Amino acid sequence: MSTVPTVGTSTPAANPDSSAGVAAPTPRRHHGLALVAIAAAQLMVMLDLTIVNIALPSMQRELHFSSTNLTWVIDAYVLVFGGLLLLGGRAGDLFGRRRVFLFGIALFSGASLLGGLATTQAWLIAARALQGVGAAVASPTALSLIATTFDEGTERNRAMAVYAGMSGAGAALGLLLGGALVDVASWRWVLFVNVPIGAAVLAIAPFVLPRVAGHGGRLDLPGAVTVSAGMASLVYGLVRAPDVGWLAGSTVGAFVAAVVLLVAFVVIEARSSEPVLPLRFLADRNRAGGYGIMLLLGASMLSLIFFLTQFLQEVLHYSPVVAGVAYLPIPVLVGATGLVVSRLVKRFGTRPFVVAGPAVVAGGLAWVSFITASSSYASILGPLVLVGLGMGLSFVPLTLNAVSSVARRESGLASALLNTSQQVGGSLGLAALVTVAATATRDTLRHTPATGAHAAASRGASALHAAAVAASVHGYQMAFRTGAAGAALAFVIAVVAVRPRGVRAGADEELAAAGGVG
Repeated sequence: MSTVPTVGTSTPAANPDSSAGVAAPTPRRHHGLALVAIAAAQLMVMLDLTIVNIALPSMQRELHFSSTNLTWVIDAYVLVFGGLLLLGGRAGDLFGRRRVFLFGIALFSGASLLGGLATTQAWLIAARALQGVGAAVASPTALSLIATTFDEGTERNRAMAVYAGMSGAGAALGLLLGGALVDVASWRWVLFVNVPIGAAVLAIAPFVLPRVAGHGGRLDLPGAVTVSAGMASLVYGLVRAPDVGWLAGSTVGAFVAAVVLLVAFVVIEARSSEPVLPLRFLADRNRAGGYGIMLLLGASMLSLIFFLTQFLQEVLHYSPVVAGVAYLPIPVLVGATGLVVSRLVKRFGTRPFVVAGPAVVAGGLAWVSFITASSSYASILGPLVLVGLGMGLSFVPLTLNAVSSVARRESGLASALLNTSQQVGGSLGLAALVTVAATATRDTLRHTPATGAHAAASRGASALHAAAVAASVHGYQMAFRTGAAGAALAFVIAVVAVRPRGVRAGADEELAAAGGVG
């Protein structure tokens, strides 16, 4: 990647880490490599949200997972990642972002190596959880390092666009890369692939990222533990409900525990002198609205990939690698649209794109909900284009919105909260929509004559299979429609909560605020 062109002031960006507020300037010849290191780290973290999905059948066969336990290969990563992102962002503010960034990448890479070597279920799940810890530390500090390394204006704007593109495209690219690795090598390589990437980032980052000190303080561990445990309990209850029932003791107990833990989190944050989530952070209407939008879009995106992957492989009978290639419209459009939007926000501000993006995503999800068991790839190509376009419209403006108007010592926390919204939204949204799909599928099978014993004898196994496929597709339809409703709600939040900004209150001033300028 070539060096990012420099436009605007030549003064080094203010340092959110340093108590003095000024970072040692990064030599401009290193800015291209600095962006490569940050972008590679973010891409690696986001890839792992989906790259493992396509490898799950192979993992299940080799390590003898039950269907229930297999879900924890995904959930262990997503839950820990989303639950500890706030703590990771705060750690960067307190102890220095480059130091914390390198620690997170090293932990993530080491956990990936351990996971690839796993010989038992517990070993693999523990390694995935450890990956989540590393990702939660590295991801928010990566965004903060952009504000530290790049000057406000066009230079930082383009760097933000690359970062947002990695966030948006990483999940879809994970499916493509995961399918290729499973077909060519084995499931272990969807984890091993992180090791050389992480090693390269660790090799170059100390030489191209600014060395700065944190402002000191302490971590709010009670707050981090209660919010993480609360979210895990909520997701567990949602995942278990379709199998054991909504009124089963384990389901009700999980929901009660989630409520108690999340209320305790709010109380702890209100009383803490250095909370992991200052409640006043949500008092800013634009910022709080942006977090809500990202939460709903995260739910829509991860759920689309989860259910559409099943449709491609189980209904259209695509191989893992072909299923991955089918998703190419999303990363291509997210990246291309993000680059265009990064130039336009300077002129139009963030609000038009924050409003338009969720509306386009809602349209794509509503469109894909009309698939049937006889649909072809042509039926989902249009929806994929719309979703990729909508996400591309959304990610850069939401990223800029998140880090605007915050104190320089809290810009890491602001960016971490945006990432947290996306990951928690994906975790909760996936759990909720799996419940919707499972319920719809079960109800359809219950009312389908082809599933009765007499039908099995008279019509044969092919009729049963066709009925099961049709019921599954109906479940996907209901999940997509629910996801479309979530994206539509994000559009409403954007219209109501996100205030318009003038031309000069667009990208430049927001990016300057991210770096603590002014």
